[in-house]
Amino acid sequence: MTGEHFDLVVIGGGGAAREAARLAVEEFDARVAVIERLRWGGECASVACKPTKQYVAAAELLHDLRAVGADLGLATGEIDFELARLKERKDWLVGEPARWRERFVAQGVTVVDGSATLLDARSVRVGGQVLEGDRILIATGSRTAVPPITGIEDVPWLDNVAALELTAVPASLLVVGAGAVGLEFGQVFSRFGSRVTIVEALDGIGGRADREAAAALRTALESEGIDVLTSTVVSSVRRQGSDVLAVLLPRDSGASFELRASHVMLAAGRRPNVEGLGLEHAGVEHTRQGIAVDERQRTSADGIWAAGDVVTGIQLTPIGAYQAQIAVADMFGTSRRVAEYDAVPAAIFTDPELAGVGLTEDEARHHGLDVGTAVYPASGLIRPFYTLPRDAAAHGLVKLVFERSSRALLGVHATLRGAAEIVQGYAVALRLGATVDDLALSHYAFPTAGEAVHYAAESALGGQLVGALDYASARRAAAS
Repeated sequence: MTGEHFDLVVIGGGGAAREAARLAVEEFDARVAVIERLRWGGECASVACKPTKQYVAAAELLHDLRAVGADLGLATGEIDFELARLKERKDWLVGEPARWRERFVAQGVTVVDGSATLLDARSVRVGGQVLEGDRILIATGSRTAVPPITGIEDVPWLDNVAALELTAVPASLLVVGAGAVGLEFGQVFSRFGSRVTIVEALDGIGGRADREAAAALRTALESEGIDVLTSTVVSSVRRQGSDVLAVLLPRDSGASFELRASHVMLAAGRRPNVEGLGLEHAGVEHTRQGIAVDERQRTSADGIWAAGDVVTGIQLTPIGAYQAQIAVADMFGTSRRVAEYDAVPAAIFTDPELAGVGLTEDEARHHGLDVGTAVYPASGLIRPFYTLPRDAAAHGLVKLVFERSSRALLGVHATLRGAAEIVQGYAVALRLGATVDDLALSHYAFPTAGEAVHYAAESALGGQLVGALDYASARRAAAS
């Protein structure tokens, strides 16, 4: 069976697909087809990163006005909040879904609507149409994972997609999972007026974030009245009138207990979209965690690459675009570039934000390194108090992880407003081999949140400022 021929066929129309198609067309004059079955533009642009942060920004503004507005001289009066109006703005910000499809067309890409199935490593069926490609890139993304909760199929539940369609604030919200999605939405709806409980099976929040930094965020959330239950699983749910009754089970063998909520939100991870792709027909190896790829995004099938959330590993929008760049360079034979993940900045956009780059303290110790840490608390800064009530505590910190002998910087972690902006620049510092002494001896702006990095690094000098200055001079001399 023969069909229309392309230099590259991309399955999926999200962020990784956009970057791959753009590079293939612009740099290699390739003939490209992109296939999408559901959401042109992908999750991030339409129902995840972009619209979610609009809600985060609104919740932060609402919180500040209510908490400290009057003390700042703002005659705010009673502040009402209408979720329906915020949803309208979110819809405006996202725009019409069709525009993402039009962007592909404007780039000279052939767009195909429908579900794709691999027939072999060179051909894809979409409905009654067959597309043939010298190269195939799978970039189908991921979806909300449904945890094994008894009765979950019989109760209505929200995920990030459904939560953004609400026009009324839930009276109470049970959030299952304390990763980025659960923490962000949990705090957002708490600030909107919901009574929120976040349940996490692990013993800490924030996924792979540094434990100390994550603990500081937990303290901040709990200070706002959010209940955070760790080492706890939701074992079952059932309807009770218009509400949902959940049975929660502590993992330390404690007694189970019940929690009633008007709404349940699932935020316990993502699942790669691999079903129905016919991966077995092309010999593409995969697991429940995603498609296996090598350092050039090659799958186990010659001529097929994969990128983005469908791949085993880190699920972040910039990583998807990064992987697409590597895949396209490899498939058109122009680069030996390989994927590296030693210094990937990641952030959870709560208030305060939880962000980090490089190794956490636990990861560094797991690697057998002689680990040193330096911490500076947010309470020692001036900047946070500009928007805090007079009697409030400044929750958060900056933490540096370094190797004692070489003084090499291993990781930067922060729980602060603007933490994401603070840590991402240190990805460059890590790649260039910066030391904790380099940070201590560098200048900084005042008053800022980022100056906490300098203070933490200074504390790591341990009173050895003169020796550090000599060390810095020696490095400069060696560099010259």
